Amino acid sequence: MHKIVLTTLATLGAAGIFGLSTSTTTASAATSKVNSYISSKNITPAKITKSIWNGFPKYKYRHGKGKPEGVVVHETANPSSTIYNEIAYMKNNYQNAFVHSFVDGSRIINIANTDYLAWGVGSPGNSRFVQFEQVEVHSKSAFAHEVANAAWYTAYLLKEYNLKPNDAAYDGKGSVWSHGSVASHLGGSTHTDPVGYYSATGKKYFGQGYTMAMFYQMVKKYYNGFSTSHTKLVNATYTSVNKQAKLSSKYKSYYLYNHVKGSNKNATKQSWSKISPKVGKTYYIDMTAKKSTGSMWYRIRPSKNSTKRYWVYSGNLTSIKDVATTTATATSASVESSNASAASSSVASSSSSN
Repeated sequence: MHKIVLTTLATLGAAGIFGLSTSTTTASAATSKVNSYISSKNITPAKITKSIWNGFPKYKYRHGKGKPEGVVVHETANPSSTIYNEIAYMKNNYQNAFVHSFVDGSRIINIANTDYLAWGVGSPGNSRFVQFEQVEVHSKSAFAHEVANAAWYTAYLLKEYNLKPNDAAYDGKGSVWSHGSVASHLGGSTHTDPVGYYSATGKKYFGQGYTMAMFYQMVKKYYNGFSTSHTKLVNATYTSVNKQAKLSSKYKSYYLYNHVKGSNKNATKQSWSKISPKVGKTYYIDMTAKKSTGSMWYRIRPSKNSTKRYWVYSGNLTSIKDVATTTATATSASVESSNASAASSSVASSSSSN
């Protein structure tokens, strides 16, 4: 397995084995044979496999849970390992270092919750970025597929956290980083990955060294694709209601939103702390939204008269009741009880007179 270098609290992740200058990553993004190959072969990136392990520690980013500032691209520097070997090793050694996900030529496997920081680049980078590792592959097709997977996943993460593509290699201010760029601009490490791996593997299989600048062009291509076809909005039918429900124990598997996800271009994740989440606690629903895909969403309020409203997927809630019906039933029961008392009094009065 790859060598881990310790630092204070946050440790360094896998490093590149080639001692190349990080200036390589700032080279002009000339026509890339790898990128052209990906396009000509119509390579489709792999789907994300979520295999979250709860053993990883959960620390918030410097701006809070679910608020990373960019994505760091790593490479394992181990030519003989597999993606599953790397994942197993990281679980056994997470006290030293861990990342959020692993990528190879056919898989994207997410193993740690990206809403919390990982220990892959040392301080201060750990508190700022989502991080993933690329496993070394050994064929022309596998490398092209891996680059496609890594670039697509980077673009996906940027979209997921409402970040715009910006190559950090030039000035250390951006959203797309190599481990080398973090080391160069922020410190905390002396590693340069994936620069060496990209350069050597590109030359070996395509006759041209691959660079982070070329990788960034693929990230932008996928990101722009998300802005059109991938993020096409679906219709939703909205209905005003007066209901209440309890928060389900499953709520941590979902997210809180300011708009219905997928039906509004401005829909973004919100912190659960905004509604003081507690399993079994009652929240009030003033509107429902049924998406054309069939899923149901509810707009909830933390308290009956609160002006704060947030959208949640139906899976977050349980024991949904109609408030109006509940009130009416209670009133009806009160009337019936009153009538029964009156009738009883009448009977008692009649009995006395007899």
